Amino acid sequence: MSTAPPPARPAGRLPRRLLQLYAGLALYGASSALLIRAGLGLGPWDVFHQGLAERTGWTIGAVSVAVGALVLLLWWPLRQRPGLGTVSNVFAVGLSMDATLAAVPDVHGLAAQAGALAAGVVLNGVATGLYIAAAFGPGPRDGLMTGLHRRTGRSVRLVRTGIELTVLAAGFLLGGSVGLGTVVYALAIGPLAQFFLRVFALRGTAGRDRPSPVRSTPPKARPSSPPGPAGPGGTPSGTPGASAGVR
Repeated sequence: MSTAPPPARPAGRLPRRLLQLYAGLALYGASSALLIRAGLGLGPWDVFHQGLAERTGWTIGAVSVAVGALVLLLWWPLRQRPGLGTVSNVFAVGLSMDATLAAVPDVHGLAAQAGALAAGVVLNGVATGLYIAAAFGPGPRDGLMTGLHRRTGRSVRLVRTGIELTVLAAGFLLGGSVGLGTVVYALAIGPLAQFFLRVFALRGTAGRDRPSPVRSTPPKARPSSPPGPAGPGGTPSGTPGASAGVR
């Protein structure tokens, strides 16, 4: 009788990926609401959303949904292809933001505000790691960044900086909240998101939405033993090829 372990069941990964996706998006909206309640400044896109909400009388969650849908329309000329995560992102984050704002009261006192700011930034990093590691496609704002990068030939860093400075300036002029929290968010979110991306990464799911090419080694060049630890399917274990980013 064979003592080999039973084969892996990749279909079982889908429920966990879906759970990660929607938990991450819901948590993203909740963490953004905490930053609003802290009253010390928001991230660039939420400064823009808040400024538009002040001008239109809409809730900030409704503005987030509308802006996400409009940004998604810009994918068409950039030849970007949305995924389940992209479309879900448009709606889930805004709905979660409004629901959290309805449940969480205003925060008063510098100590309480600082605590809400810290909790919001950390939870935002957790949320980003969750939904990106689920590998269902980038958010509409991230897709705009990568699409412009490909069409213009400019670096991702330059394109992202240009987009975020533009929405930050526009949001500030519209009355959005810019302050210490904006600086803390800008400095902390990248390292936090990268850390939690590694925590929540599912081995073997990077690029799972499309077939991966099989690389064969000629018999003469094939080593007798593997060069190092590998993840499922022979893929070297490590961080998936997704980068942390904004919605």
